Amino acid sequence: MRLHPSAPEPYVVFDGLLSKPRLDHAECVVVGPDGTLWCGGEGGQIYRIEGDRIEEVASTGGFLLGLALGPDALYACDLALPGLWRLDLSTGTLDRFGAEVPGHPLVNPNYPVLLPDGGLLVSDSGRAGQPRVGLLRYDRDGRGEVWLDEPLNFANGLAWSPDRRTLYIAESWGYRIAAVDVTADGRPAGPVRTHAETPGFVVDGIAVDADGVLYVGAYEPSAVLRVPAPGQVEVFAHDETAHLLCHPTNLAFRGRELVVANLGRWHLTGFSL
Repeated sequence: MRLHPSAPEPYVVFDGLLSKPRLDHAECVVVGPDGTLWCGGEGGQIYRIEGDRIEEVASTGGFLLGLALGPDALYACDLALPGLWRLDLSTGTLDRFGAEVPGHPLVNPNYPVLLPDGGLLVSDSGRAGQPRVGLLRYDRDGRGEVWLDEPLNFANGLAWSPDRRTLYIAESWGYRIAAVDVTADGRPAGPVRTHAETPGFVVDGIAVDADGVLYVGAYEPSAVLRVPAPGQVEVFAHDETAHLLCHPTNLAFRGRELVVANLGRWHLTGFSL
C-alpha cells in the first residue's frame, strides 16, 4: 500500500461542536441535489446542513448509521432500534420502513443504497468477526428478502460503480473492498470477489467518483484510502492525531469536494479534488 502522491489538505466543512443543535457524532453524510448535506446522529437525529446552518429535521430516538437520499424520501438505518426508517421529504413524516426478512433477523442494519426501481439494498453487518449473509433487498413498500446469499464479514458501506453494474461492499473485518456484478434489473450476476485488500485498515464507507475511482473511509486507523483500480490501494489521507480525520466512516461527493463524516468527533471533513 502506498501513499497517494498529491492528496490535498483536509479542512473542516462544517463544525458542529458548538452548533445548535450539536452535530452528534455523525456516522453518515449524503448530499442533496442542491448541495445540502444530510447526516444522522447517535441519538437518532436526522440533520440537514446548509452552509453554516444546521437543523434537526426528525429523530428516531435510536442510533443512526447509513443514509440514502431518494427524490422524495430519505432512508435511514438504525442500530439501536434495528430496522429502516423513511423520512418523507415533502411532509416531514418519519415512519418505520423495513421489517425483518423471513429467516433473517436484523442485527445491525448499516447502510442503504437505492436500486433503479426505487427499492433498497441494505447491508446488515451482524457482529464483528461473525460472517453472515449481509445484503438484503427491500421493495418500495418495505417488503424484504435476502439479496445475496453469501457470508460477509461485517458488510458495511455500499456504493455503485458509475454504470451501476457493480456493487462495492466495504467488508470491515474482512479487511477488503468486495465487489459483485449486478444485472440491469438489480440482481446479483455472479459471486462476490475481492476488489482490493486493505490489511491493517478497518474499512467503513465508500464513495465512487465519475471515473470509477473508489474513496474509502477507514474507521481505524483514521484514514481515507483511494482505490484507482482493482488491487491498487493508496493511503489518500491519514491523521495520526485523529483530529481532522477522527474515525471517518461514510463519505460522499459534492461536485469535486469529498465530504467525510467523523464518528469520533462533531464535524465534517472535506477535500477539494
